[in-house]
Parts: sequence; structure tokens; C-alpha cells
Amino acid sequence: MLIGKHVISAPIIREKQLEAISTGYMLIESGNITTALYMSNTNPIPHDKPDIAACTAMAGEMLGLKMIFMDGGSGAKNPVSEEMIRIVRKSVDLPLIVGGGIKTPEKAAANCRAGADMIVVGNSIEKDPSVMKEISAAIKNFIVV
Repeated sequence: MLIGKHVISAPIIREKQLEAISTGYMLIESGNITTALYMSNTNPIPHDKPDIAACTAMAGEMLGLKMIFMDGGSGAKNPVSEEMIRIVRKSVDLPLIVGGGIKTPEKAAANCRAGADMIVVGNSIEKDPSVMKEISAAIKNFIVV
């Protein structure tokens, strides 16, 4: 789906010779109305339907996307489950980004163990910037160069 901001940005990206990395964004239901849900006006993938998430990610890969981003949304009450991450990880060969509801170093590490290549942490760092060091330490062993 191309939206207004993509269309407006395209000539600028081309002019600046920036690399555009096509990323499939999958909004996962997280227990409350998040900013992402509100702004996108979409129906999120149910949190207890990992097979739907896997098929959605596969479709993105087949369409030529270069990454998949599974997101519970900013302010997610419940994070994306490790089960869903594992099932999606097994279904695609693309880099997998996971975000939303990652509030602790333990959850960040669990997401990496489940198959996330990258994690996105926002609200918890905004509330307590020192948690970034703890999360960095927790995922340090998962970093692949």
C-alpha cells in the first residue's frame, strides 16, 4: 500500500540517492489502542494467530520486500509473543524486526532468542534512558555482524 507520505518522499529519496529498503509492516494486536493502530486505521493481526502472521510475512517476502517489521505499536500493553516471532522466523528468510511492549532486558533477549534480528524499543527508554544500557547488555550476545 502506497500512502501519501511515501509518494511525497519518493522524489526526495531518489534525488538524495538514498537507499530505500522496502519493509513489510505488520501490526500485531497488543491489548489496547496504540498510536500505530489509531494512525493507520487498520485491523491488527490477532496476537493469538501466529499462522496468519507467518502467511502475511511470507506474502511480503514473495512480493520482494527486504525486511519484515512485526509491531505491537507504541505503548503496546502486550508485546508480540515469542511463539509468533518463532513461527514467523521459520517462515521467511528476511531480517525480522520486532517492536512494541519491549520494556525489560529479559523481554528483549527473549525476542532475540525467538528469532528477532532487530528490536525496536521506544517508550521504556523515553521513561528511563538508563534501561538502554541494560537492554544492550542483554542482547549483546545475539548481535551478528
